[in-house]
Amino acid sequence: MNSPYVSIIVPVYNAETNLKRCIDSVLKQDFEKFELLLVDDGSTDASGMICDTYAKQDPRIRVIHQKNSGVSAARNAAMGQARGTYLQFLDSDDWITPDATGLLYRMAEENDCELVISDFYRVIEERLAPKGDIQEQGVLSRKELAAYMMENPADFYYGVLWNKLYRSDIIRSLGLQMDPELHWCEDFLFNMEYIRHIRQVYVLKVPIYYYVKTKGSLVSQAVSLSNMVKMKRSVFQSYHDFYKDIFEEEDYEKNRLQMYRFLVDVAGDGTVAPAFLPGAMKLGDERISISVGAVESTGIQMDLYRERKLLERFLETVALKQDMSLEEIKLLLHISQAEEGCSLKEIAQALHLSKARLWLVIQRLLSREILVSQELSHMEGKRQLHSRQFDSRVELELTDFAQEILRELEIAGDNYRRTMFAGFTQEELEQYEMLREKRRCNIKRALQ
Repeated sequence: MNSPYVSIIVPVYNAETNLKRCIDSVLKQDFEKFELLLVDDGSTDASGMICDTYAKQDPRIRVIHQKNSGVSAARNAAMGQARGTYLQFLDSDDWITPDATGLLYRMAEENDCELVISDFYRVIEERLAPKGDIQEQGVLSRKELAAYMMENPADFYYGVLWNKLYRSDIIRSLGLQMDPELHWCEDFLFNMEYIRHIRQVYVLKVPIYYYVKTKGSLVSQAVSLSNMVKMKRSVFQSYHDFYKDIFEEEDYEKNRLQMYRFLVDVAGDGTVAPAFLPGAMKLGDERISISVGAVESTGIQMDLYRERKLLERFLETVALKQDMSLEEIKLLLHISQAEEGCSLKEIAQALHLSKARLWLVIQRLLSREILVSQELSHMEGKRQLHSRQFDSRVELELTDFAQEILRELEIAGDNYRRTMFAGFTQEELEQYEMLREKRRCNIKRALQ
């Protein structure tokens, strides 16, 4: 196997109940150039056997068996054997979205960032809520990230490993490891030391990780009071040194009191909206889904349905990143590809939207200045249009604000086609394109 781009590390200890879900989510990634390192940390249940079974079925999986030494030692063992350019971490009772690894890798490469940090889902039984802390997507300097961290110092968003992507060469050059002696904030210490040695980070506003709150809280950890005091002192000193290293003396003194919130807040897991608060949703409703029956069924109608669902899965990623609805993204894609001067009625039919729904989507894009239209500019704010206005031809133009979205749509289209034609030879692709053109001509002729 060629060197992987990403090494995905999963510590495993007595995780037989949820382990298959975790591993399956990795194997279903749209991005394929990864290795999966499963570290069986002396499990006494069937976890080790499950890991070995998967490894026999997929050459990208490697299993490390070790005596029970704790999660930090398990991660260190995997980091010592990782071959990827980047490192990604999962916990064995959590799982990731199909686009997770690909998004993290692409954002790091395209933006020349040594760290990528993403939003995630907090799962509470059958409900979940999206969680993030930084509101704007894009590149931040080390100092800008540290300023955000100071605002909410104990948030899981900053402290954990599993919503981030790291460069393995930086970790190796620093000799950076998890501290097996710590049972509290070891992830945060690792992150602070890593961030001290990078230039910039990419903030990804797409939830890609499902975090299940089943781990023990601080108060339930089997740690003596004296050891806890020592750990708090050690962690706070590192936190103090981190900010003194990054900020100028004047800025450091100005924000010094903010640091003391750390001692108060750090035992928590960050604020994630409980299932009963706005923003929570039923597990399974958060992303584009398709039933097993629809995947397996045959027939023309089901073929069309599956192709549409596959495309929507890739378009949805763009929608999440741009804080837009899937309908808005599909309209932009249609406008960018359609001939000029079509009617709103024709657009509504093409996108399977009602007239009222299409008008609402258009108004949102007009208000965000992503779309402009001389014919419709004076109609903004109106709840509905007359039928004759829907039947008449209009010019919908994309502004400069739409260019970044169009670039993302082009990438989504490439990923969609790559998935559709995985395993095709060049000769097969050329033959398929020729046959598709014939099919297109037949359909046009029949519809004229």
